Amino acid sequence: MTSPAADRPDPHALRDYALLADGERGALVGPRGDIVWMCAPAWDDDAVFAALIGGDGWYGVTPEGPFVWGGYYEQGSLIWRSRWITTGGVVECREALVHPGDPHRAVVLRRILAVDGEARLRVTLNLAARFGRSRLRDVRRDGQGRWTGRAGDLRVRFSGAPDARHDDGLHTTVTLEAGQHHDLVLEVSDAPLPAPETSEALWRATEASWAGCVPDLTGTLSGRDARHAYAVMAGLTSPAGGTVAAATTSLPERAEQGRNYDYRYVWIRDQSFVGQAVAATGGQRLLDDSVRFVAARLLEHGPGLAPAYTTTGRAVPDRRTLDLPGYPGGFDVVGNHVNRQFQLDVFGEALLLLAAGARHDRLDADGWRAALTAADAIAARRRDPDAGIWELHDDHWTHSRLVCAAGLRAIAAVAPRTDAGRAAGWEALADTIVSDASATCLHPTGRWQRSPTDGGVDAALLLPALRGALTADDPRTVATLRAVRADLGRDHYVYRFRHDQRPLEDAEGAFLLCGFALAMAEHSRHDDVEAVRWFERNRAACGPPGLYAEEFDVAQRQLRGNLPQAFVHALMLEAAARLAR
Repeated sequence: MTSPAADRPDPHALRDYALLADGERGALVGPRGDIVWMCAPAWDDDAVFAALIGGDGWYGVTPEGPFVWGGYYEQGSLIWRSRWITTGGVVECREALVHPGDPHRAVVLRRILAVDGEARLRVTLNLAARFGRSRLRDVRRDGQGRWTGRAGDLRVRFSGAPDARHDDGLHTTVTLEAGQHHDLVLEVSDAPLPAPETSEALWRATEASWAGCVPDLTGTLSGRDARHAYAVMAGLTSPAGGTVAAATTSLPERAEQGRNYDYRYVWIRDQSFVGQAVAATGGQRLLDDSVRFVAARLLEHGPGLAPAYTTTGRAVPDRRTLDLPGYPGGFDVVGNHVNRQFQLDVFGEALLLLAAGARHDRLDADGWRAALTAADAIAARRRDPDAGIWELHDDHWTHSRLVCAAGLRAIAAVAPRTDAGRAAGWEALADTIVSDASATCLHPTGRWQRSPTDGGVDAALLLPALRGALTADDPRTVATLRAVRADLGRDHYVYRFRHDQRPLEDAEGAFLLCGFALAMAEHSRHDDVEAVRWFERNRAACGPPGLYAEEFDVAQRQLRGNLPQAFVHALMLEAAARLAR
C-alpha cells in the first residue's frame, strides 16, 4: 500500500534542517520534528526516509496544536535538541544517531522532554525502504511492547510506542507532565538485530563517544562554530576514513535548472580539504582518517586515481533517476557522472594532505609510498586536459596545474634527508609547471586566467597561492586577488566565475568555499580587518542549525545545493584557525 501524498510532510527551506549523523549514515530532521531523509545501512544505500525528495518514508515527533520552533546542538556533538514553545508550555526532543555508528545497524534515539507544562505530541513512523518503494511489512508487537518488521531487505525494531496503532505506518500520541521524559528507539539493520539495549545505555555511549571525538579548538576564531564545523565533518566521516561530500542527493543548486547531484560519496579533493583544515588546528583524528583514505586510494589506483569513491573505496555508480517528484525545484538523481572524469588537481591536493600529515608526524610508510605515486602521476599526466575543480568540460585548467605545483612544493619540504635528490626534482617540476602556466595562462593584466583558452576570472585561483604554489606577495597572486575581489565579490560574498553576461547572482548562488578562501587570502596579505569581514559574512550564511550548503542565495538568504557540504565546513574551520594567528 502506498501512503497518501497528503500525509507526507511538506518540505521546508533547507536552512531549517538539522543533521544527525554517526559516520555511517546521516538523517535530516525538520522544524516539525520530521525526519525526512536517511539512507541505510550506509551513506550511498537507498533511503528509508525519502520524503525530502518526494518519496515515502518519514518519522515524525510533532507537538499537537500551535507551536513556535527552535533548536540547538549540544556543544561538540551532533546531538540535536528540537525545541517547541506551545500554548501549553515548552517541549524538547533530544535526538541523535547512536555514535559511533554500526556499519550494519542505524539506531535513531529520540527523547521527548516536557520542559515546562504538559506536553502532547504525535508520533508517526512511516518507514519505507528503496526510496519509498518497499513499505514496512510483517509488523508485529512482542511481549515487551516493541514493534518489529521488515522493509525490503532491512530489519526494523521500534521501541517506546507499545500502544501505537498499525495503520499505514505506526502512530501514537505521547502525553507527558512537566519534568517527565519519554524515549523512542528506532533500529534499522541489514543483519539480524542484536538483543535490545536500554535507551539509557545507548545515550550514555553516544554522549561519551562525542565527548572523545571533538577537540575544544581553543585558539581559533569563533571557537564554538569551529567546534561545530569539526563535529559536522566527524559525523560525515566513515570508520574507513572517507568523508562524504554531503548527506543528501538531488537538492537543487538552482530551481528547475537540472543542476542536481548526488554527493553521498567521498571526493579526494574534499577529503584533502578536510585533512588540511584539521591540520591547521594542530592535527587531530580527522587528519589521520583523511591521510589513510587518500593514501589507500592512491596505492590502489595510482595515476588512474578517480575524483571520487564510495566510503568503502568502491567506484561511484552511474547516474540514474528514481521516478520521484524531487525536492521543490529539483529532480531525483542518484549516482554521479564524476565517475567518468579525470581531475588532475586531485594529485596536488593529495600531496598537500600527505605533506600536512608528515608535518604532524602522522605519515607512515604507506603514506610515503602514496606520496611518491601522486608525484609520479603529476609528472606523467600534467599536460592532460582535465575536468577541473568545478567539474566542467575538459581543458587545461590553470587551477589544476598550480595546485599540483603547490603539492609538489609541500611534499618536497617535508621529504626525509635521504630523499633530498627526489625533493629537488619535485621543486624543479613545480617551477616548470608554474613557468608553463605563466606562458599560457597569465592574463595581460597580470592575473591568472582560467585556462589558455578562457581569459575569465576564477575564485578557485586564490587557492594555489594559499597552498604555496606562489608567495602571497607574488605579483600574479596580488593581481588575482584583486581581480577576484572586484569581479566576483559582492557584499563580501564570492561567486565562482562569471557564467555569461547575466548578473552573477542570476546565474548561481555565492560559493561559500570561495568566501572563506578570500578571507584567508586577505589574511595572507596582512589585511586582517578585511579578512575578518569576509570570514564573518560567510560564517553567517547558514540556518539555525549552523549547517552550510554549497551555495548561498544572497537575495533570499537561503541555502542552495546538498546539505551539509563538508568542504565548506572544512574551509570555515581552516579560516578560523588561520585568522586567529
